[in-house]
Amino acid sequence: MFVDQVKIYVKGGDGGNGMVAFRREKYVPNGGPAGGDGGKGANVVFEVNEGLRTLMDFRYKRHFKAERGEHGMSKGMHGRGAQDMIVKVPPGTVVLDAETKEVIADLVEHGQRAVIAKGGRGGRGNTRFATPQNPAPEIAENGEPGQERDVVLELKLLADAGLVGFPSVGKSTLLSVVSSAKPKIAEYHFTTIVPNLGMVETEDGRSFVMADLPGLIEGASEGVGLGHQFLRHIERTRVIVHVIDMAATEGRDPYEDYLTINKELQEYNLRLTERPQIIVANKMDMPDAEENLKMFKEQLEEDYPIFPISALTRKGLRDLLFAITDKIEQTPEFPLEHEEEVTGVHRVLYKHEADPDAFTITRDPDGSFVLSGEKLERLFKMTDFSREESIRRFARQLRGFGVDDALRQRGAKDGDIVKLLEFEFEFIE
Repeated sequence: MFVDQVKIYVKGGDGGNGMVAFRREKYVPNGGPAGGDGGKGANVVFEVNEGLRTLMDFRYKRHFKAERGEHGMSKGMHGRGAQDMIVKVPPGTVVLDAETKEVIADLVEHGQRAVIAKGGRGGRGNTRFATPQNPAPEIAENGEPGQERDVVLELKLLADAGLVGFPSVGKSTLLSVVSSAKPKIAEYHFTTIVPNLGMVETEDGRSFVMADLPGLIEGASEGVGLGHQFLRHIERTRVIVHVIDMAATEGRDPYEDYLTINKELQEYNLRLTERPQIIVANKMDMPDAEENLKMFKEQLEEDYPIFPISALTRKGLRDLLFAITDKIEQTPEFPLEHEEEVTGVHRVLYKHEADPDAFTITRDPDGSFVLSGEKLERLFKMTDFSREESIRRFARQLRGFGVDDALRQRGAKDGDIVKLLEFEFEFIE
């Protein structure tokens, strides 16, 4: 089974904890600080591997958790940072945030990389907090938690030319005779359950990838039938090859078929209409095909080239393949999203993130105040609440962020309960 969309969970590694340690010094009664910093947690990095073709492996492994950094040690030794977790994906994989649907990375070329979940930085050891006023601090940070998120992987085929058209117009047959692809072909609609790819080589030595895209029906852009999951696969194709049953073997009008399919492409995504289109008049070996072609040309308003062929007898294929190859060479790629200019393919992409300094205050039914916000929650997780000095530092940092003033504005009084994650404390004026 071809898997073109799957939801997975990724988590960057937590940073290692900083350490509280001391070394004895002659002039410092409690000894000098000697606790090292924790190591950085590993990132979860997706890397394109051109040898992969599907997302099948992600059906069986849906959780990817990178390693945490090593904890800091005594004698001022820092913990070792963890190595990034590299996850291989096929070319054409688009990574979306499952909640916001924002595109995190659009992975196209072999070797291209994107950081999907960042590892946390290591916590600082007590060596970092020494001051002339406090030469032996009993304070260290826990490691920063790694970023975690649910993401959706969506595979978009990287075909140069995409065959579109009604079911049973001969797309699979055409692909099978011009390439080494061996699609299953039968006499019923929706024969092609997955898009088939084939490498096509012309007589003059040029080559391109052609995709036989599953048949469309009217209403596909609204999700009728299997429309949505099929239409995705043509978003990258440079040239649309529109195959029409010119013999009208199923009783439909060829020109009406042409209008219906183009309407579906336009309603699904207006950018699809920017692709050049080549019309293939198939089944010209059948009765009435010549007369129907004549009528079709009279009705056609667009200036698209038309190539009469018979995929069954292979008549007209040579000229068609030359025309498709020429058009591909003249047409630039169509990126899915606006992409920043980069050098080389080993680029690292980061999702745009909201203001980390922002925080919100809400009220629970019991009247307590509830704090939330990325920076506050990260600070909480990096605080060692087993040490009094760390707790005092945490309180000072909250005041520095403006939390105390904001609570007063919301009506907080002396003794009111304030919650942050699983921590509760009293508001003190």
